[in-house]
Parts: sequence; structure tokens; C-alpha cells
Amino acid sequence: MQTSQIHLFDARGIAKRFRHAAIFGALESLSHGETMRFVNDHDPLPLLGQIQQRYGEQIRLAYQQRDSEQVVIDFTVDLPGAEGSGGGCGGGGGGGCGCAGH
Repeated sequence: MQTSQIHLFDARGIAKRFRHAAIFGALESLSHGETMRFVNDHDPLPLLGQIQQRYGEQIRLAYQQRDSEQVVIDFTVDLPGAEGSGGGCGGGGGGGCGCAGH
């Protein structure tokens, strides 16, 4: 059984035109059970829709903070049948969750 790991991704320091591509790349580098803790200065509702469309149920999200100061969301890779496999679904050579939508 893989232990859950949390990796910080602070989107506030990334130029807006690069943010979505950087976020998708980070998500696709995660393996089953790993979590990316996303920090932003606003609630990224369009991004959440894109993540849902692109990855479906492979990515679970949980708000940790949602207020006018900042938004913190945990994105966790949840690949059915991957328990104990130690890897993702093989998207892009990183071993992460990038198989959907490519």
C-alpha cells in the first residue's frame, strides 16, 4: 500500500498564461495516492471544470481553504485498481495519471 504524499503547488508565482499547462503537467506526474496541494489567490472554477473533463474520476479534489485570502485545494490521484501498484496509468513517461484526454 502506497503512503499518501502531499506536494505543494503554489500557482500564485506562475505567470497566468502558463498556469493551466503547469498544473496539468504537475497532476500528470503524480502516482496513485499522491496529492498535489494547490494554492491560488482565487477559486479556479474554469480550471476545475477542465480537470474534471480531462481526468474524470482519476482526480479527487478537496478544498482545504476557500476564502478571500487564498484558496487551497488538494488534488489526489485515485486510479481504480492501482492500489499497491506503485505507479500511475503511464501518462507521458512520468508514471502519473495522464492517460485520460491524451
